Order: sequence, then structure tokens, then C-alpha cells
Amino acid sequence: MTFVATLLPRPFTIPSQATLPGGSELPAALALSPTAALASTPKKKLLRRAQRDHSQLYRRSFQGAFLLLNLVLGATFYFWVRQFEDGRFTGSLGRPAGVEGWLPIAGLMNLKFWLLSGQIPSVHPAAMFLLLTFLAMAFLFRKAFCSWLCPIGTISEYLWRAGHKLFGRNFHLPRWLDLPLRGLKYLLLGFFVWAISTMSVMGIRDFMFSPYGLIADVKMLNFFRHIGETGVIVLGVFALTSVFVPNFWCRFLCPYGALLGLTSWLSPVCIRRNPAPCIDCAKCAKACPAALPVDKLVSIRSVECTACLECVAVCPVQDALSLSLPAMLPNALSPARKPFALPAWAIAAGIAALFLGVAGFAKVTGHWDSAIPQSAYQQLIPHADEAAHPMPTR
Repeated sequence: MTFVATLLPRPFTIPSQATLPGGSELPAALALSPTAALASTPKKKLLRRAQRDHSQLYRRSFQGAFLLLNLVLGATFYFWVRQFEDGRFTGSLGRPAGVEGWLPIAGLMNLKFWLLSGQIPSVHPAAMFLLLTFLAMAFLFRKAFCSWLCPIGTISEYLWRAGHKLFGRNFHLPRWLDLPLRGLKYLLLGFFVWAISTMSVMGIRDFMFSPYGLIADVKMLNFFRHIGETGVIVLGVFALTSVFVPNFWCRFLCPYGALLGLTSWLSPVCIRRNPAPCIDCAKCAKACPAALPVDKLVSIRSVECTACLECVAVCPVQDALSLSLPAMLPNALSPARKPFALPAWAIAAGIAALFLGVAGFAKVTGHWDSAIPQSAYQQLIPHADEAAHPMPTR
């Protein structure tokens, strides 16, 4: 029995006054039991934000303005097309080149044409300039286009918000399913990039000047005007899933978002959390539509971050969370420098300046409108449904 007793673990006790081998006393905090030591750890003091956050007011204002702009552009384009279909073209209503923002593939093709030939394309040039604008936004402000400007992103956001109000919650797919589904948009992007990369400069030019290329915008309009039963069902499924899963299309299938996400990965700007004042309330992670663990990271560099600033808006602590540039290297005069936070008004001003500046430059230099004669439109638009997609030439 004595032998067995020596094998049993002895109860661990802390002496009332612990000492080191040399006879010196341990600090009082170390002499406490583990539970008492944890209980004695002081809680972080909440330093509330001094100013009210206006980021969501700015963002929703941009969403509404851009959605209205797209509705005006779409209506104007529709009535412009109808003139040619009815044979009553008077020239009083011009073609709005802004509709080319819905032609990202044409924008990619024209971008390659410009980079390789040095010539700004004359067919659908606005598609290229708008693509460059949104890529610049992604580099400077993450995927701000997706959450601040994109009409599809705006509609998707309000769908999942409506679902949250109706059902009290939204749903996020398990990680084992979420990751492979997120890869679908990169596969789609890869396909388009591969197809365009195989085309020569002359092949792109021939494609753009084909009947299909000249009226690609009209073909896009007719897709929605003459949508069939299958198309309605597909759009309905996307809308329904967006009610339950936040930003379903954007998160899993949008190749445009994939391109902007890869660009934003190169950006020096990102959401940064300061662990010192952070009180670990996890409100930021709960508010993130992309389900990113904002409360666990210091720099959130995920390609899924859209700079919606929802996490920043709900953070109750001063200087704990911000969209910011990295901190400058410390020096003798300033040994500890904080990241340079971008205020919400500066982000809004930067987005507006990029969009208006690039579009204004293209208009002033005469590279905004397509150089397609009205006679070509009069001949092609009435027979737009007959224009077949040409096989690209290399």
C-alpha cells in the first residue's frame, strides 16, 4: 500500500509565502492560485469614441446615388434603342456611354488592346475607363466598388438585411462548403482571362468591330428584355438565396468581384485592429457581412473584405478599429507610431474623385463615347437578336 501511495499524485498546494531557492520571495501575483491570478487581472477600461460614426450614412448615400444613376442610364439607353427599332430615330436622344460599365469583358479586352498597341480603342472605350476606375478603387480602398457603388451588391445587401429582419438571422455556410464555393468566382475569372489572353491585338479589334461587338450593349439589354423562363428561375434562385446567405452572388460567383479582390490584396490599406484599447467585445466580427474574424486579427487583408466599414461603425472603442495605412517605421523622435486611419469622409471623397475624375478625363479627351456611326446602329439594332457571337481569332 505504501508503494502504491507513492505513485499517486499528491495534491498541489501553494504556500502562504512562496520563496525562490535563494530565499527571496516570489511576487505576490505569482504566489496566487491560477484562478485567483486570472481574477486579479484588471479589465480593460472602455474608452468610448469621441465622435459619432458617419461611415454608413456616406456609404448608403453612395449606394442610392449610384443605383439611381444606373436606373437613369438604363432607361435612357432603352429609349435610345427603341428609336432604332421603331424606325423613328431623330437624334434628339443620345446614347449614354455609361452603360458600358455593364460590359466588364469588353473592358478587359480593350485594356489589353490599349496596353499592347498603345491606342485607346474606339469601340466601347468607356468600358475600359470604368474598369480602370474600379481597379484603382480596389487598390486604394479595398473592394469599395462592391459595397459602395455596385448596384448588384446594393440589391444583394438589402435582400439579406430584409431576411435578417424577417427571420431574425442570416446563415453562413460551413467552412468546408464555403471555401470551395468561393473558388467558383475565381474559376470564372480564370476562364475569361484565359480567353482574352489567347487573343491577339488584331483579334480583339476584329471582335470589337464585328456586328456582335458593336452592339454588345444592346445584346445585354435584350437579354433582360427578352428573358426566358430559365433566366427568371435562375435570377429568382439567386435572389432567394441572397435573403438567407449574405451576398450570395458576390461571395461565390461574381468574377468581377474576384478580379477586384485580387487587386485589393495588393493594397497597403486594410482594416486594422489595435489590440491595446480593444475590449474584445466581438461586435466587429458579428457585423461583418463576409464573416471575417475581425476580432481575432490585427490586419484584415482578406480578399473578401469590401471596405463596407460595418465593423468600424459598430466598434464602441476609440482608435480600436479603422481602415488605415500601415504605421510608419518608428524613429528616435517617435518610437511608437499608430497606423494612419482614413476617416469615412476621406474614403467617400476618394471614391467620388476617382469616379468623376476618370470619367471626366475620358470625356474631355474625346475617349468616352464609341465612334460608331448612326448608320451602323440603324442597320444593326433592329436585327440585334440575329447577331451571333463570333469565334475569337488569335
